Amino acid sequence: MRPSPSPSPSRERRLAIGAALLAVVAGGLLPATAAHAAPVAQAAPQSAVETAVAPDLEALTQALRNTTAAGAPGAMARFTGPGGVQSRVEGVRDRTTGAAMDPRARFRIGSVTKTFSTVVLLQLVDEGRIKLDQPVNSYLPGLLPDDRITVRHLLTHRSGLADYTNVMFEHTVPGFESVRNKVFTYGELVGLSLAEPRTTEPGVAYKYSNTNFVVVGMLIEKATGKPVAKEYDRRIIKRLGLKNTSYVHPGTAIKGLHANGYLHPDEAGAPLVDSTEQTVSWAQSAGAMISNAADLSTFMSSLLGGKLLRPGTLDAMLTMTPTDTTNTRFYGLGLRRYDLSCGTQVYGHTGTVQGFYTYAFTTRDGSRALSAMANTSNRGQANTALGGTLEAAFCGKAPAAGPATARGFAFGPAAAEADLPERG
Repeated sequence: MRPSPSPSPSRERRLAIGAALLAVVAGGLLPATAAHAAPVAQAAPQSAVETAVAPDLEALTQALRNTTAAGAPGAMARFTGPGGVQSRVEGVRDRTTGAAMDPRARFRIGSVTKTFSTVVLLQLVDEGRIKLDQPVNSYLPGLLPDDRITVRHLLTHRSGLADYTNVMFEHTVPGFESVRNKVFTYGELVGLSLAEPRTTEPGVAYKYSNTNFVVVGMLIEKATGKPVAKEYDRRIIKRLGLKNTSYVHPGTAIKGLHANGYLHPDEAGAPLVDSTEQTVSWAQSAGAMISNAADLSTFMSSLLGGKLLRPGTLDAMLTMTPTDTTNTRFYGLGLRRYDLSCGTQVYGHTGTVQGFYTYAFTTRDGSRALSAMANTSNRGQANTALGGTLEAAFCGKAPAAGPATARGFAFGPAAAEADLPERG
């Protein structure tokens, strides 16, 4: 966990997300240079049954309390396992009315959207309409400046396309207010990226970029002839019966029971900004979806349970490479893996969008799932604290001889991730 004093916003903006979200499936990369050899890919373990461990509900609650103590107005966690559903909440979902946080509430899921977009694109791969190792320009002629950039490079953040949001959100609140109600085209967002220097040669190194998943949205629309909203709805939302999941762009409201989101300004002590209503047009297929905890767990469990992709395609999605030197964080095709202190591996994604942090993870067999949310952003300590829900939920009680915080609420995968409104 980070030290008690909050790091400066300018420092937080410079942090890199998880150091890397590298992902490769067998035979999928262009040859790496000798100086930049690609890490060896790890196939996901194929065990059909996970060892069921009861969640440490005390530690889960403490992780949420740590999150609100770090500046989130409210936080929630919902765990699903063989013993049923366990939910815990802290704080408020609306600072104006004082309404308590509710585990049923909808919220903006940020970059968890990337996993939805990846699933739709991989379904198109299953249908033979897109090939992972085909150049993007073969589907969208002339869009990108380098014909070597493949579809796989987009899904693994190895395209070298600059992330336009680095400039867009250089200043937290002014940047947000400048785009809160703006509606961008995909082409405009790609244009903003191309105006910046490319970050790496295709396939050589991981560099996180929302631009990658903007282009994924373009590929989906080109291949299907339909808006991404229709494809999310037809291929995932209706198929799984997700009643609280939607893609409303360019609409600005979160309908029904929902948590309000609150953005921390750059200036210390400045009041929080209610960021609930926004187009999220700056993100679109990279981060504009809305859901709730139950739907996210259903989605992740169904995905890992093989209900959305063919077995071979799911295996490709789950082929992981390390993202940092701890060898506990990995990335596949649009999906993260964390190796927890107890040896349990969990798969899913994190999300950060103005006013919301999200964790949505499940075990490899889909039998245990956690979705957690805090209704704030630009607050790294809160993000790290929320990450502690993973250890509490999936590892259970720490050994009696260990320190109280060793598993329950000191673990924070987000500690190595950027605390930017556009990242996740």
